[in-house]
Amino acid sequence: MRSILVSVGLAALLVLPAGAMAKPNETEKNAAKQQCKAERGHSPATKEAFKAKYHSFDRCARQNAAEEENENEALHDNAAKQCKAERADPDFAAAHENQTFEEFYGTNENGKNAYGKCVSNKAKEQKAEMDAEDQEDADEFKNAAKECAAERKEIGVEAFAAEHGTNRNKRNAFGKCVASKTRKSSD
Repeated sequence: MRSILVSVGLAALLVLPAGAMAKPNETEKNAAKQQCKAERGHSPATKEAFKAKYHSFDRCARQNAAEEENENEALHDNAAKQCKAERADPDFAAAHENQTFEEFYGTNENGKNAYGKCVSNKAKEQKAEMDAEDQEDADEFKNAAKECAAERKEIGVEAFAAEHGTNRNKRNAFGKCVASKTRKSSD
């Protein structure tokens, strides 16, 4: 019986994707915390929207750290594929001022570190683009929260709840309003 349980457990581990067992590192956790701080903002409206979306700062940090870890893994894989394609491209030198792949990316005397430098540079570029997009999303979230707070103040709490609330007691009105005004909810 015990060997059956061990076999089932090992089979379950094999079924899980490799990334499902990985944990975010400290850099990813710190980036997630910074993202949560940016999204939470300082105004009462943004803090209320943040609480409606995540319920706590820790939950936001955990969720965003896992997202950061997945993004970094995907970025590295994508950058590696791009560099392999560039290295195999027979027209690489013509497109890069007659420099070989090793000459273009390599930093040591024989260019043996070219592939690693290529992957690193491409991953950094893509990470910067994703971080800029995350900042845009945080700004959009904060603006939506401020718009909803202004709307609630203008039409009154009860009318606002009736218009935006979807649950039995309409207490989710503020969160639903903010979600309806952000890009991610309309994708």
